[in-house]
Amino acid sequence: MSTHEHHDHHQQETDSRLVFGFWLYIMSDCLIFASLFAAFAVLHNATFDGFSVKQFTDLPYVLTETLFLLASSFTYGMAILSLYKNNRNKVITWLIITFLLGLCFVALEVNEFTHLIGEGHGPDSSAAMSSFFTLVGTHGFHVSMGLFWMLVMIIQLFVFNTSDAVKRRLTYLGLFWAFLDIVWIFVFSIVYLMGAI
Repeated sequence: MSTHEHHDHHQQETDSRLVFGFWLYIMSDCLIFASLFAAFAVLHNATFDGFSVKQFTDLPYVLTETLFLLASSFTYGMAILSLYKNNRNKVITWLIITFLLGLCFVALEVNEFTHLIGEGHGPDSSAAMSSFFTLVGTHGFHVSMGLFWMLVMIIQLFVFNTSDAVKRRLTYLGLFWAFLDIVWIFVFSIVYLMGAI
């Protein structure tokens, strides 16, 4: 086997491990969120005659959050299209827009949490509120980590341009971001929409 063939074989093995590791991570995240949804389903009525999710659900507010996150998925898709055209400046522009939309989502969620805690309806007020804060907060934490990852990728685009490694990392980030969108649709439907009924 020549040196070039050996390098290609080693690269293919590395890529396979990275893909396997990424999907393993996504599957473990699915299990975490499934557990949190199950806990919420069991505990959402355990209010001890206190504050329930139904009482604070403001659908227009949550819909605004949802639109910010869904719009960020569209803009990320535009970044990926620009990436495979090797247009670094457009990729960075779309990533910055995606970052700002994601930041708006997180800011709205933090505002909601702050307001609830300020009124004495924090995670320690009942099992229902504890399960709510844990589920929604875990999703918000994931979005925040996605935003940090996005900043790292913007820096890497400036340093390494649209190299194969950068393309691969941005593809993984795109799959992670889409996964968070899917999880949020379930959160919106199960926690807020059904909670408001």
